Amino acid sequence: MEHKSHSDLLLKLNDFDYPCPQHLIAQEPIADRSASRLLVRYPDGSTKDLHVSDLTTELSPNSLLIFNESRVFPSRVLGQLGTGGSIEIFLLREICDAESPTKSVWEALGRPMKKLKPNTVVHFNPNLTATIMARYDDNAGNGLVKLAFDVKSNEFHDWLERFGYVPLPPYIKRVNPTQAENSPDKARYQTVYARETGSVAAPTAGLHFTSELLENLKNQGVELRFVSLHVGAGTFLPVKTENIADHVMHSELYKVGAETAAAIIAAKRDGRKVIAVGTTTFRSLESLYQIASGDPEKFTQLANHWHSTDLFLRPQSNGDTYTPWVIDGLFTNFHQPCSTLFMLISAIIGLEAAKATYATAVSREYRLFSYGDANLLWL
Repeated sequence: MEHKSHSDLLLKLNDFDYPCPQHLIAQEPIADRSASRLLVRYPDGSTKDLHVSDLTTELSPNSLLIFNESRVFPSRVLGQLGTGGSIEIFLLREICDAESPTKSVWEALGRPMKKLKPNTVVHFNPNLTATIMARYDDNAGNGLVKLAFDVKSNEFHDWLERFGYVPLPPYIKRVNPTQAENSPDKARYQTVYARETGSVAAPTAGLHFTSELLENLKNQGVELRFVSLHVGAGTFLPVKTENIADHVMHSELYKVGAETAAAIIAAKRDGRKVIAVGTTTFRSLESLYQIASGDPEKFTQLANHWHSTDLFLRPQSNGDTYTPWVIDGLFTNFHQPCSTLFMLISAIIGLEAAKATYATAVSREYRLFSYGDANLLWL
């Protein structure tokens, strides 16, 4: 009998593929956020079809529900070179640059990158220009630019909220993209509780919640708390390495508030269920617990401060699973094949279980990805 080596048993990128019919990829959100369908999966593998509004009965009254309150900003801007060539800039983060106090300086992705050489001037409509200051690669080998817009930071943010474009994922197609001030996506591709501006993609699990549903959950005795994780460019960048361990995650800033940390410790002590809304919320909580070395007291001490995470959870081999400390359940959307998000799901319930859950969703015609339906995974 032939024995497989350890390297043969390690999971590769294509192990995280699954059949994904294109017609199920949601292009538009449904009118009522909480009317989205909800596939509930229990630890024994059984499933139940509900709607998001049914969380009022699916969650026990003393549950703790935690959300990511990061706010998406219109991070795509479209410009032209003096020669007339079109340029797309995808803003990642604003940089404090002492040498340019009268300008708004940013790190960004650009397309086509070959045209964005240092000192190149890009024109944006209306009445705005930017100059490319530098070009470089990040630690994952992705090309980035540093550019300075010719207005102060507050003026640029005002301009961006009107004339930037909502950073919809590439699988959502818009034939004629609309600037933010006139785009229906500006309000819809945003959670109703968003507060901390900084994300270049929505924490999409939270898109299903309405103010009415949140109020109903509170009235049922469910405790609601928040974290902030600013979703970065890594959300859009595919895994390109066949050996998934070679994939480099982008770092993202997160903060778990002191009240949220205290609520988690109390819930764990009392044996109450803790549910993360979205993979970004889960990664924030688990990242803080890991840097606290599993010490609940240190977990509380480290709360209320901004930290950086590049946590990449994935199973190394078939049957490998990760047991979270903080959460008992994850409410999330359906994620792309071969993505780090599907790998995370596979890490906490197992690869075969993740594939089976997604096969069930596909067979029942659930809508997929950012504007699609949701699932609740009980661990």
